[in-house]
Amino acid sequence: MKGPETIRSRAVSFFTEIGDITYFALRFFREAFSRPFEFRELLRQCYNIGNRSLLLVGVTGFILGLVFTLQSRPTLMEFGAESWMPSMVSISIVREIGPVMIALICAGRIGSGIGAELGSMRVTEQIDAMEVSGTNPFKYLVVTRIMATTLMLPLLIVFGDTIALFGSALVENLKGEVSLQLYFNEVFDALKYSDIVPATVKSFFFGFAIGLVGCYKGYFCKKGTVGVGEASNSAVVYTSMLLFIIDFIAVFVTDIFFEV
Repeated sequence: MKGPETIRSRAVSFFTEIGDITYFALRFFREAFSRPFEFRELLRQCYNIGNRSLLLVGVTGFILGLVFTLQSRPTLMEFGAESWMPSMVSISIVREIGPVMIALICAGRIGSGIGAELGSMRVTEQIDAMEVSGTNPFKYLVVTRIMATTLMLPLLIVFGDTIALFGSALVENLKGEVSLQLYFNEVFDALKYSDIVPATVKSFFFGFAIGLVGCYKGYFCKKGTVGVGEASNSAVVYTSMLLFIIDFIAVFVTDIFFEV
């Protein structure tokens, strides 16, 4: 009987946590549009999340463009279709590979960082002290971080996609003697608004998911210092799963509105 009871308890725990995260998100929307607004803290979080992630995103994007082009080029050469390389790489990176890969990288860095930071503040009773002093820790700590991730992640994805295309162009320049001007002319000819707009829109949802789960796990951290590590780890796991779900929904909706 332990098996069914364990499955039942885990199912109850899972749906309970979904309900708690939903309530947490609703509270964010209620607090985000009410005074006072923490603009200074929002700018500080945008700097911490955006500027300090540029190097990691840039390196990831550059290697992504290099590897994707190096792996795809031999197959296209077998069919004499090397001229399709710029359009294929650009559409693949801008539509799907770039946003998902960069969002996963940011989930590992940003989501875990937020979970650990807020978790340590909860364990050391700093959040409780803010509540006792009459301030609103949810608005100062949670709202600013979720808004910062929502605003910064699309910019990081655009930056990473650009660096990835430069990496791909470098391979084509060395292997196929294709100039950068010719490569990017082919890229801009291949890309359409139906490629760019859905990818940009879903990147805002990616950023919201990263900030939401990271803040939720850290804000309700328990079990002392051990809970800080658990909050950081579970923030990355939950966020990664949520990113794939959001991506699937975005692709499904895009096919309905742009393919009909």
